[in-house]
Amino acid sequence: MAVTDTAIETIKAMIVSGELKPGQRLPPEKELSERLGLSRNSLREAVKSLELIRVLDVRRGDGTYVTSLEPGLLLEAMSFVVDLHQDDSVLEIFEVRRLLEPHAAARAAVRITDDELAALQAELDSVTPAASVEDLVAHDLRFHRAITEAGGNTYLASLLDSLTSATVRARVWRGITEGGVTDRTLSEHRAILDALRRRDDEMVRAALTVHIGGVEAWLRRAAEGDRAQQHA
Repeated sequence: MAVTDTAIETIKAMIVSGELKPGQRLPPEKELSERLGLSRNSLREAVKSLELIRVLDVRRGDGTYVTSLEPGLLLEAMSFVVDLHQDDSVLEIFEVRRLLEPHAAARAAVRITDDELAALQAELDSVTPAASVEDLVAHDLRFHRAITEAGGNTYLASLLDSLTSATVRARVWRGITEGGVTDRTLSEHRAILDALRRRDDEMVRAALTVHIGGVEAWLRRAAEGDRAQQHA
């Protein structure tokens, strides 16, 4: 194992054991490198790597701290990675979303509050016929995020939020708009809300599966069309 990897694993072990807690400042670089038996350069490289994935927060002139380690923060980089994937990989990501999101919504069906239901209704009511693609993307993000968060599993909500980035959603909504099926897609959102309002977890699960499956099917057709054009 490379020396830097060893340093990363050592710091990770300190966090896992509770020796370093969220929000806690790491010992000074010289002290920590001597304690771990590492060169200061190796320690710096390890800290840089852990800073990139939001495990550590380097504050210039103040020191290095363990972040909050909250799910949303640790999974933040995933949206960036999703943007880099090509069509086939995005389809696989959507398959994961189709498997997980209906479960998250079913959890929400038995946990969602009246205030959360009212907020979802207000979100749907805010979408006007003149909504731009950007408006629709923002609506889609807020609508799906609110449902998964209502399910009460923070890690699942953060994971699902990061699986489909705004860039991928923009492409989907642009295709939906150009295909003239915006009303149908928003109607599916209303059906999901109606099932949530009835607190029918199985109906919510089915509505989400149909909704995400339809988007996945559109992406598949778009990918096949792109490949056909490339070989024409």
